[in-house]
Amino acid sequence: MSLPTAYLTSAKNTPSIFQAIQGAQAPTRFTMKFLEGLGFANSNDRATINVLKTLGFLEDSGIPTKRYHEYLDQSQSSTVLAGAIREAYADLFRVNRAAQTMTQADVKNKMKTLSEGQFTDRVLTQMAMTFTTLVKLGDFSESSTPRSAVAPPDSATSEELETTQQPLPQPSQAGAGPTNPLTARLGLMYNINIHLPESRDQAVYDALFKALKEHLT
Repeated sequence: MSLPTAYLTSAKNTPSIFQAIQGAQAPTRFTMKFLEGLGFANSNDRATINVLKTLGFLEDSGIPTKRYHEYLDQSQSSTVLAGAIREAYADLFRVNRAAQTMTQADVKNKMKTLSEGQFTDRVLTQMAMTFTTLVKLGDFSESSTPRSAVAPPDSATSEELETTQQPLPQPSQAGAGPTNPLTARLGLMYNINIHLPESRDQAVYDALFKALKEHLT
C-alpha cells in the first residue's frame, strides 16, 4: 500500500487558496507566480501546488487538468474535490470507507500502519493534517454513495418479458367457427353463412346439419 507523499506544512490558508482558485480563470500553467498572484506568497503555501498534482488537478508540468476545470464550477466543486481525495487516498479509504470522518489522530495512526515506517512522526502528522484539512472542503454525501446498477438499454425487464410472452387474444366463443391449431395460434376468427334450401322435409335439414358437423369439426 502507498500514500501520497505530498503534504502541506501549514493549512491556515488552504481553504482560502481553494476559494481563490474557483474565483480565477484557469492558468496555462499553475506556478508559484500564479499562486502569488492569487495573494498567497507565503513559502508554506507553495506546498499546495504539489498537493494539487496529487489530487489530479494539475499535470506534473503544472498544466490544469479536466478535473481542475470541473472544480471551477461551484455547483459541483466540493463533489469534484471529494472524488479527487478518494482517488488520491484510495488506500486509506480501503481501510475505512468513511475515512473522511476520522480524527486527525486516527488518520495518522492508519497512515503509520499503511506506510510501514517509511515516514517520520513529524511527516505523518503533517500528512494527516493535510488529509483532514482537504476533506473539510469536500462533499462526500454523493461520492460516497455507490452507483446504482443500471440494466443495459437493450435488456428487457422481467415485467417486459412477461408482457411479451402473453398469448394472443382468442376468438370469442359466441358466433365463432371451428378452430384448429393454426387459427388458434394466429388468433383468426371467421363466420360461415349458409343459405338453406326451401323444403318441408325435416330429414333434408337433419342430413344437411349432420354433414356440416362432420366436415367442419
